[in-house]
Amino acid sequence: MTTQHQIRHLLRDVFGVERLRAGQQQVIDSVLAGHDTLAIMPTGSGKSLCYQIPAALLKGSTVVVSPLISLMQDQAEKLDDFGIEAAQLNSKVPAGEQQEALQGLREHHERIVFCTPERLATPEFMSLLHQADIGLVVVDEAHCISRWGHDFRPAYLDIGAALDALGRPPVLALTATATDDVVDDIRRQLGAPAMRIVNTGIYRPNLRLAVRQVTNANERAAEALRLVRGTPGSGIVYAATIKAAQDMLAALEEAGESVALYHGKLHAGERRQNQEMFMAGARRVMVATNAFGMGIDKADLRFVIHLQVPASLEAYYQEAGRAGRDGGPAACTLLYFHDDRRVQQFFMARNYPDGALLQAAYQAVAGGARPRDKRSQVALKLLKEGGWLKQDRKLQYRLATSAPRPVDLERLAEHYREKQERDRAALAQMVAYAQSGYCRWRMLLDYFGDDTAGIERCGCCDNCRSPPTIDSGN
Repeated sequence: MTTQHQIRHLLRDVFGVERLRAGQQQVIDSVLAGHDTLAIMPTGSGKSLCYQIPAALLKGSTVVVSPLISLMQDQAEKLDDFGIEAAQLNSKVPAGEQQEALQGLREHHERIVFCTPERLATPEFMSLLHQADIGLVVVDEAHCISRWGHDFRPAYLDIGAALDALGRPPVLALTATATDDVVDDIRRQLGAPAMRIVNTGIYRPNLRLAVRQVTNANERAAEALRLVRGTPGSGIVYAATIKAAQDMLAALEEAGESVALYHGKLHAGERRQNQEMFMAGARRVMVATNAFGMGIDKADLRFVIHLQVPASLEAYYQEAGRAGRDGGPAACTLLYFHDDRRVQQFFMARNYPDGALLQAAYQAVAGGARPRDKRSQVALKLLKEGGWLKQDRKLQYRLATSAPRPVDLERLAEHYREKQERDRAALAQMVAYAQSGYCRWRMLLDYFGDDTAGIERCGCCDNCRSPPTIDSGN
């Protein structure tokens, strides 16, 4: 049986799918040919099949690095339903089940293994992977690996070293969005300069983009309430701060809406319960910070409302794009109050490594420790890129050369002063989108350098449906 016959058999008889969508065939063919591949495909376009099909055909196990436990649980349960062996290695899995999964991986029984980037970087797991037969490494939500991306997660920085330690098995990186800078950074961080790119474009005509200008917090809350009441189906209301989310929750509850809350400071059990109620339809609206949403597979979301301006167009597209996964129409509305951009400016100012932090991270490694906080992980990676540290086969950091001088550390810190400038520019572009009278989709397509859609005006955003009038001054 030829490979294409095998693919058609798997699609029809295992996954219950008649045909592959745009881009899926190219990604699968590239992976099966052994090429490092980056797939940039919008939410709801079937990125999971792009590794599930190769995993069933390739020799060895497929390791899927996923940023969220809830996401890998959902994926693993679906694979179990299809009769495909899949194991999870995370803190929510009982120790006995994890031991069974590890033994299955050691004995080459497990077909797909899900882990977090944090688990991948542990010496124990790396030792096990050296004993296993790894046919493919998948990096889900790959934009998290890039320091220029909006969801940067330092634990992803160890994946490139893990690939080196494992003898460079083929890697498939998946994301819904990536600017040219992010694509270049993904290639560099994964050590895959020849990585093939399959980009099916970001355009999703079922998403009705709109911006509503508001002049104060009370008007913003009233407009959000009006939109929630006036839009049937379920939806998400995003807030930039926990306080804004709590206030919106109270307003919606007082209005009698079926609503739940999600943010990073809630107890894990409460977050999980609220998410489960929303996903099951027991709550119609989720009010959340950006801690909620990555990997959420709720196909029938009919609206996403942003109470405050996000930090970038990448963040906005990722969050708004959680609506309408079923292909049906969905309203994506940003409520723009000019003062809200100060919130994002505050977030930007607080977490860029400096020379002192780099020195502390270097001294920690010299003393046999490895700091685990987010900023220190970034500092360790910078020190490695500068040649002052190296990683062994278990991804442990070691001293690589003589101690860096203060001037060396300041030079490394310049990388993140550049990031500060990029972040300011990204916020300025987000504000320009909010204030613009041009086609919203055209602005997003231009930002991402996406020419695949071939449109000048989408015909469905607020500016296309009701073009703003221009005061000629006469």
